[in-house]
Amino acid sequence: MVYVIYNKAPFALLTKADGPIKSVKDLGGSKLGSPAGGASFKLLPLLAKQNGVDYSKISIMQVSPSLQEQMLIQGQIDSVAVFTATSYINLVSLKLDPDKDFRWMYYSDLGLDLYSNGVMVSPKLAREHPEAVRGLLRAINRSLRETVENPDAAIELLATEEPLIKKDIEKRRLLYVYKTLIDTLEARDLGIGDVNDSRLTSAISTIAASFELPRVPTAADIFDHSFLPAKVDRVPPSIAP
Repeated sequence: MVYVIYNKAPFALLTKADGPIKSVKDLGGSKLGSPAGGASFKLLPLLAKQNGVDYSKISIMQVSPSLQEQMLIQGQIDSVAVFTATSYINLVSLKLDPDKDFRWMYYSDLGLDLYSNGVMVSPKLAREHPEAVRGLLRAINRSLRETVENPDAAIELLATEEPLIKKDIEKRRLLYVYKTLIDTLEARDLGIGDVNDSRLTSAISTIAASFELPRVPTAADIFDHSFLPAKVDRVPPSIAP
């Protein structure tokens, strides 16, 4: 990997604000829904272990991604393991208040502090065409900055490719993702795109345990800082008023 976009991973447990799950400790004996194979679900056993929850006492129900919020709202499940950038906007689309009506328990606040979406290139490309990789990252970094600085123009451009989108919903998604997953305190310190090697090492251990990897790679195996644009060009931009 040569550039991280989501400084904070978008994994969370979603519950109703007035539901029975007030904290991760309440998962035992409850019904939890998740799409089969989802990363949030795959990490759940380790999340439970790190928070002193008996995973065997959680009743797991596989649910369709398109129905997970509705099943929670209807009380068929007590919580759902979600990808926040999707579920937050699904709730907005249902005319609900994601912040007032629901409780979000982020994995990053519960001991699984991971990085997420980023840019990967093949070792061959990095080795044989390093300037192409640097140029790619400069373009991505610039596009991220210009998108945040003028989100309305970005959504209008998106609509030319996907004319069926709801522009107001997609703008809210864009701003939500930027505020919660990209513009973090660490990103302000290191610049967007970069990682902290100690934090990355811890994240690698988490992933290796959850996915039962045969070998635990090092931070240097996973991330190469040398292709990043200058730090001054990676300062998190301010959202347009």
